[in-house]
Amino acid sequence: QVQLVESGGGLVQAGGSLRLSCAASGRTASSYAMAWFRQAPGKEREFVAAIRWSDGNTNYADSVKGRFTISRDNIKNTVYLQMDSLKLEDTAVYYCAAGLSRNSWYYNEYDYWGQGTQVTVSS
Repeated sequence: QVQLVESGGGLVQAGGSLRLSCAASGRTASSYAMAWFRQAPGKEREFVAAIRWSDGNTNYADSVKGRFTISRDNIKNTVYLQMDSLKLEDTAVYYCAAGLSRNSWYYNEYDYWGQGTQVTVSS
C-alpha cells in the first residue's frame, strides 16, 4: 500500500503561483512513477504531469507545458507541482497518484490516489 497526502492548494489570482506537495508513505520503494491529475467541476479527470522515480524524467500535458514544473525529493518521498502563470481554467481539484508499474508512465494507469487539494484561480 502507498498512502498519498496532498497539500498546498488554495485561492490565487490569475497570473499567480502555487506549489502543491504530495507526501508518499508506505511501500514507496515500489513506485515507478508519480503524477498529478486534476478534475474541474463537470469535467473528466485529466492528466497534468508525471515524473519517473528512477531518473526524474518528466511528462506534461500540453495545457500546462512551460507553466507547471513537477519535481521530486527522493529522501522525503515527496513530489511537488510548481504552478506558475495560473489561469482561470486551472481551477480544479488536484490529485496526486502513484503508479507501481511501467503502465503508469506509458498508459497513465495509476494504482494509488490521494484525496485531492482544491486550487481556485480568480480573476
